[in-house]
Amino acid sequence: MLNPTDFPEPTLVPVNGVELEVFEAGRENAGKPIVLCHGWPEHAFSWRHQMPALAAAGYHVIAPNQRGYGNSSRPAEVTDYDIEHLSGDLVALLDHYGYEDATFVGHDWGAFVVWGLTLLHPGRVNKVINLSLPYQARGEKPWVEFMEEMFGGDFYFVHFNRQPGVADAVFDDHTFQFLRNLYRKNEPPGKPRPGMALIDLARAETPLGEPVMSDGELAVLVSAFESSGFTGGINWYRNLDRNWHLLADVDPIIRQPALMIYGDRDVIARGENLAEFVPGVEVISFDCGHWIQQEKPEETNRAMVKWLEQQDAA
Repeated sequence: MLNPTDFPEPTLVPVNGVELEVFEAGRENAGKPIVLCHGWPEHAFSWRHQMPALAAAGYHVIAPNQRGYGNSSRPAEVTDYDIEHLSGDLVALLDHYGYEDATFVGHDWGAFVVWGLTLLHPGRVNKVINLSLPYQARGEKPWVEFMEEMFGGDFYFVHFNRQPGVADAVFDDHTFQFLRNLYRKNEPPGKPRPGMALIDLARAETPLGEPVMSDGELAVLVSAFESSGFTGGINWYRNLDRNWHLLADVDPIIRQPALMIYGDRDVIARGENLAEFVPGVEVISFDCGHWIQQEKPEETNRAMVKWLEQQDAA
């Protein structure tokens, strides 16, 4: 396990009307940028195992806390967290460092942002590596509306949108318990129960399975969310239907080389039509759950570096 005190010191970078808290490694590799985009409820710290490995492989590693997280700005307006704003932050981050394009890596919600960034600003992305969340094809109905029909009002995507503020308050009141209970692996299978599963998880006294990280590592996340709260990150979910509209007239094909990494035990479904929308994709999977780069850090590092070397050679 990494000692949290070894994580790089951040800088606050002004971008796109906000400030992002940015962590870097491998500055001596200027000219070869790779940007790591975390998910929910995460933090740039989720890339702690990848940053040294990618720097050692010759990359200038840039890991922002995206808007709503850590000490980055947390705008009050829900619409300030749509895909145009989130991708605009990353474009402005490249501008700040003087880069025309970069390789982008995303996990969970970070993967959604990287897919969206690549659609909206294809000239700024040279390669894509995404973990857990495959490309989400834009169907005939807005995403939240579709999920409500499929999964009901208690499904967390729907609940976040239809009952704003309710889950946020529970998570804020149970920050340690929620994050401790969420960051688990090798959990025993259980039957779905009625109610909002994540609220129940936040209130559960006893965690299941095994911890993904050490107590010291968990403390980094707990401290960050005790300071920031959860609303900024949840506001990303509250823009799903807005994003569906914003992407209506965009070419839906990802033309950059892409690596998709799945966890075999992840609850997020694989993309059945992934190659249709991402024709240059290579797919690999590990025997793990959702927190792929933290559950399988060495395997993730090897796979990413090997794939990047193959792309450079080609």
